[in-house]
Amino acid sequence: MSRMTSVHEDRPVPPTRQDEVAAAGSELIGGPIGRWARTGGSRLTPVRVVALAMIGMFALGMVQKLPCYNWAWFQGTSSQYTHACYSDIPHLFAGRGFAENLTPYFDRLSGDMNFLEYPVLTGLFMEVASWLTPSDGDIKYREQIYWIVNCGMLMICAVAIAVCVARTHRRRPWDGLLVALAPAFALTATINWDLLAIALTAAGMLMWSRGRSLAFGILIGLATAAKLYPVLLLGPLFLLCWRAGKWREFGVATLGTAGSWLLVNLPVMLLAPEGWKKFYTFSQERQVDFGSFWLIITQRTGKSFQVESVNTYATLLMLLLCAAIGWLTLTAPRRPRFAQLAFLVVAAFILTNKVYSPQYVLWLIPLAALALPRWRHFLIWQACEVMYFLGIWMYLAFTTSGDKRQGLPTDGYHLAVALHLMGTLYVCAVIVRDILLPERDSVRRDGSDDPSGGVLDGAPDVFAIGRTTHPPQCAAQQLQGPRVQWGAGQGTHTATD
Repeated sequence: MSRMTSVHEDRPVPPTRQDEVAAAGSELIGGPIGRWARTGGSRLTPVRVVALAMIGMFALGMVQKLPCYNWAWFQGTSSQYTHACYSDIPHLFAGRGFAENLTPYFDRLSGDMNFLEYPVLTGLFMEVASWLTPSDGDIKYREQIYWIVNCGMLMICAVAIAVCVARTHRRRPWDGLLVALAPAFALTATINWDLLAIALTAAGMLMWSRGRSLAFGILIGLATAAKLYPVLLLGPLFLLCWRAGKWREFGVATLGTAGSWLLVNLPVMLLAPEGWKKFYTFSQERQVDFGSFWLIITQRTGKSFQVESVNTYATLLMLLLCAAIGWLTLTAPRRPRFAQLAFLVVAAFILTNKVYSPQYVLWLIPLAALALPRWRHFLIWQACEVMYFLGIWMYLAFTTSGDKRQGLPTDGYHLAVALHLMGTLYVCAVIVRDILLPERDSVRRDGSDDPSGGVLDGAPDVFAIGRTTHPPQCAAQQLQGPRVQWGAGQGTHTATD
């Protein structure tokens, strides 16, 4: 069967016609777009609007860090928490030897961490920022400049993420605004260096949506060299390619991932093996930490887990959730979309992990915009994450304020963790509902199959457990125009578009 095409492929989907929250929010700029509105001929294309919105929100996030930039990073521990403006970046400039021009992974550190505990590509990112930081001046000034330099580099990553999301679904560029306007994105973007891996992952998903399997694999390999989580996307891709019989494309993507990861890691692995493996040993040896349900259990019961036991339990839970995702993929009435499964597998990793740093929400935001582009669900989840963002800093303020005990006590922090967990589970539940009831999926309402699926988009199934179904008639009946082919079920189905 030929790959599905849409007769409206060049016409973007106006979000104000599909999303009641977007329609209500549009009142700020004149109301929802009308039937006769002229959307062409302007230099402000949707992608450019998304990019500008991201720059503006990123700048607001930097402004939110100003109390720390001006003084709180340098005057005691508690102040940076009470102002909710903490960042690892200035502290690790000196703490990981960049201020002394030490070479990551090769030079041993003198502090509590003997080598840099970040993957190789992130270490290179940090090193390049240190090259652009003046070597003269006091340490406060240099840490401030180092943070600004990193912010400039991270802003480029942020814009790349928003643009890639806006371009992944050809007819839904406005979904990129979910990323650009996400409150948690602005608040957490400059806490750490996660945006590098996220940008590479977003670019990889854009390449996959264009049918470029090798480019996808290379980018995911580079992303994995910057942060471990992007390699998880190969799991759902394997299941989808299994169901669609796209083994060649999956093989090319896997080889590209392995090749680019080795290309970046192998030199450091061979020349500085002890420094290279620090990230992996640190991840294994790390105790139960902030943000996880493991921490709630230990603090509520007063019983501490051995780190080996937590690693084992977390791995088993992750495997169980992955097995459930696999069963869902192979038994769903229609083959799930790639972005839906990508969100579920990364969320499973976050939910079962023994630590949840506030910036980890950044991993999910681009995937959520592609998997569930509905403002109501997205903002409910973002509200939970913003509450957790405030909760972690107020809890740390409470634990570091001594006799003053200002901030959020333990019980309040547990509530913040629970909000984060429930918010993430809520999005997962809605995505699972959309997989089981594809007529509820807003992306598929116009007759699309999987706009981010690349070779999977419109492809027939060659393997599935149970009986697949025809496209939902209730969704098809709402559409007008010529009939197009769907990529669902064992044969060729049609729906109006």
